[in-house]
Amino acid sequence: MNRDTFANVPAYPVLVSYESSRGARTGVLVNDRVHDLAGVSGKEEYAEMKAVLESWADVEPWLASFDAARAGESLAQSSVRLLPPIANPGGIYGAGANYTDHAEEMAKITGSATPAARGDRSWHFLKSSHSIVGPEATVRLPEGATSIDWEVELAAVIGRQGKNIALEDALNHVAAYTVAIDFSARDWSRRTDLSERSPFRMDWLSHKSFDGACPIGPWLVPAFRVPDPQDLGLQLSVNEVVKQNSNTGKMIFSLAEQIRDLSTRITLWPGDLVLTGTPAGVGSSRGEFLRNGDVVDAAVSGLGVLRVKISA
Repeated sequence: MNRDTFANVPAYPVLVSYESSRGARTGVLVNDRVHDLAGVSGKEEYAEMKAVLESWADVEPWLASFDAARAGESLAQSSVRLLPPIANPGGIYGAGANYTDHAEEMAKITGSATPAARGDRSWHFLKSSHSIVGPEATVRLPEGATSIDWEVELAAVIGRQGKNIALEDALNHVAAYTVAIDFSARDWSRRTDLSERSPFRMDWLSHKSFDGACPIGPWLVPAFRVPDPQDLGLQLSVNEVVKQNSNTGKMIFSLAEQIRDLSTRITLWPGDLVLTGTPAGVGSSRGEFLRNGDVVDAAVSGLGVLRVKISA
């Protein structure tokens, strides 16, 4: 991966969570400088990202007009440790097999039907909010699992509550975007001690929600800075070798369609994450899996590079 293509810090304000002497804080990052959001806005509740997202209707125009030159005291980005931009999302909804090429490569492995045979509505699974880690985190391989796979994804952050959301209004419920990696324990996806016909054979908890299974970051880019979420490059590399390289335009179900479909089944709340699926190039398609010492870089155009390290 050419990190310079993706890694430039935006010259416009993005939101970060960072470690401070007062604990985790929300910051505004512009040109390598971090401004404490509560301090520059005068609203102490904005120290927590959850409160920021719950007040997105007020925060969005404030961010759009933020002037770093007049904001006063700031910290160099290199001097702070960035945390997961959202530490405790209400829900994490992962789109399954939402790129045709990935659906086809997985169908060859599992012998399952492709999305075309699954109906005309997007399909999602849940990841535990406790599986969240941030940029530069070290993800420990779960003991006993030998087939930990990678999946780069565009993640949308909900900023407005909604139920039964109309397709044309769906993107208005998105506050921001970030990069996500959906780590998957392929060898834990099925319980081999049960019959293939058993309804309890699938094990989504072990498959998708082990500790560290959902890195996100490095920051949140406000949705108004992303003109078209269906035209963003995605790339993932392991030890600087590119494994996935695609574009969000190749999704089977667009983000707007996913939000519409999710909201017919459950109310979406500020702080919820929608992971929109991954393209071809996952490790299981070639019999490659993560090992101790590996470095994974995931990137989405305009959203930065999310790097994590793998440990045994």
